[in-house]
Amino acid sequence: MQIERDRTALIVIDAIDAIEDGGSHEDRVYDPDNTMGAYRRNVGIVVDLCHAAGIPVLFLNDQHIPGIDHELELWGEHGIKDRMAIFPEVEVWDSDLIIPKRRYSGFFQTDLDLTLREMGVDTLIAVGADTNICVLHTLADAYFNTYKTIVVEDATTTFLCGTQEAGIEHFVKCYGSSIVSVEELKSSLA
Repeated sequence: MQIERDRTALIVIDAIDAIEDGGSHEDRVYDPDNTMGAYRRNVGIVVDLCHAAGIPVLFLNDQHIPGIDHELELWGEHGIKDRMAIFPEVEVWDSDLIIPKRRYSGFFQTDLDLTLREMGVDTLIAVGADTNICVLHTLADAYFNTYKTIVVEDATTTFLCGTQEAGIEHFVKCYGSSIVSVEELKSSLA
C-alpha cells in the first residue's frame, strides 16, 4: 500500500478515559483475552508511527455536555467535557490537534473537514472506538466528503454494538476503506 504522507492524516477516535474514576474501558468491559489492552497499546503504536512519519495526528474526542447532549439520553453519561483524558498509552505531541465532538461522527458540526482541507489531506488513517458507532459514523462522513480511508483493524475495537468483523466488512463494502494491521501500516511507513 502506498501512503502519500503529505496528503494523509491520522484520526484517533475516542481513545479516552474518564478522569474522575481513573478507570478505563479495560476496567469496565469483560475482557478475558486482554484484547482491550492490546487495542490500547496498538493505538499508541499507530500514533508513534504517524508522528515519526510526519503524518499529522488529530484526536476526535467526545466532549458531551451533561443535561444537553442528545447522545447521553441513549447511552448514559460518558465522554463528559473536561472529565476525559487521552489514553496514557498514547503520546500526545504539542503539534497534534484535538477536535471535540458531541455526536458519533468527528465531522458532525465540528471543523474537522475544514482543518483537513486546509492541511491538503485527502486520505485518513483511522483508529479508535467503538468500531460500529463513532468510527463507523466518522468514516461514513469521510466517505461522503470524498476522503479515502485506511482502517487499522487491530487499533480499533468494538465493545458496545455489533461485532468487529461486521464493522470492518461495512467499511470495505460501503466506504471502500483499505484495512491494514499495525504491522502492515508500519511496513508502509518504513
